Amino acid sequence: MAHTAHRIQDTAEEWRINASATPFTGNKTSVRTDEVVMPDGSVVTRDYQVHPGSVAVLALDDDMHVLVINQYRHPVRQRLWEIPAGLLDVPGENPLHAAQRELYEEAHAKAEDWRVLTDVYTTPGGCDEAVRIFLARGVSDVEGDRFAVEHEELDMQLARVPLPELVRGVLAGELHNNSLVVGVLAVAAALAGEGLDALRPADAPWPARPFEA
Repeated sequence: MAHTAHRIQDTAEEWRINASATPFTGNKTSVRTDEVVMPDGSVVTRDYQVHPGSVAVLALDDDMHVLVINQYRHPVRQRLWEIPAGLLDVPGENPLHAAQRELYEEAHAKAEDWRVLTDVYTTPGGCDEAVRIFLARGVSDVEGDRFAVEHEELDMQLARVPLPELVRGVLAGELHNNSLVVGVLAVAAALAGEGLDALRPADAPWPARPFEA
């Protein structure tokens, strides 16, 4: 295998589609079937979930504790520890505004300093979901009444857990939520590298889900 010292990065590309159909449309997502032309000229069918995109918030307090929530997730039949997250319900919505809303609604908290921690595609082989994970610092509770929750969120638990304990749980296979795993390991890597202040600004471009400032 050839080794390279070059900087690597993902690039935009789109293969030709002969036909497209949407056999299922749900409440928030749908399933699309595309006939895609391969490089050798053959045509194959690809089924994938169409997703509006999401934001997630790794809220880190001054004691290096992370704000986490515990929530039942029916598809995997488990209660998962997660970081606050939610859908980009409005097309073109500013992801920072959505992240601030989710931190308030799910954790009744706000933050003074926001940065982009990382951007990921959760399952690019079968879903086009893009997630922007923010780092929030200067965390404090919001005054006043809590946001009215429903469904699975009615049973949600909230905790603040030391970052090293979350790293341990991720590597031990005890914590599985995608945004929590990626966010925890990314912030640990940032702390071990150039530091949190070197992270991208909160309004950094996001080609996967373009937005208005």
